[in-house]
Amino acid sequence: MDFKILDASAFYAGIPFGTISEFHTTSLIYDEIKHIKKSHDALGILLETKRLKIMDPDKQHIDLVIKKAKKTGDYQQLSKQDMSSVALCLQLNGELISDDFAVSNVAKNLGLKVNPSMTSGIKDVGNWIYYCAGCHKNFQNKSECPLCGNKLRRKLLKAKSSTFQVNK
Repeated sequence: MDFKILDASAFYAGIPFGTISEFHTTSLIYDEIKHIKKSHDALGILLETKRLKIMDPDKQHIDLVIKKAKKTGDYQQLSKQDMSSVALCLQLNGELISDDFAVSNVAKNLGLKVNPSMTSGIKDVGNWIYYCAGCHKNFQNKSECPLCGNKLRRKLLKAKSSTFQVNK
């Protein structure tokens, strides 16, 4: 079966409200978006008609997403909700509907299919590197250069191979 998993951006785009398709999301995402169309009880109707199923991913899938997000450099950009949607997609081997670039990058790095709803989606997949414009050193998972104190900038290294040396 073809599972489609929705993150919060898909709900804001109105994806589940204009179709009769079935979707999955996590309880964390549902708690974040349950105010949408509350006056019409649109989410309640989706749940009653079983067009929206709420399911939480296993811990092992969340751990895999966290590990990959740290490797790609997207971890600091992702919320628990974001990671839960990617983990559920990984667990169900489904298609993730998301416009979030960090979510898409991690999902695609995990080999998952991602379909944007309101944007053209991400063009390049890779790993983020943090660099200092002052002393020209590269770092991982830092916000400030430990050598000169400048705020670090981010850039995406396309593909999986890298010629950049990363300082811890």
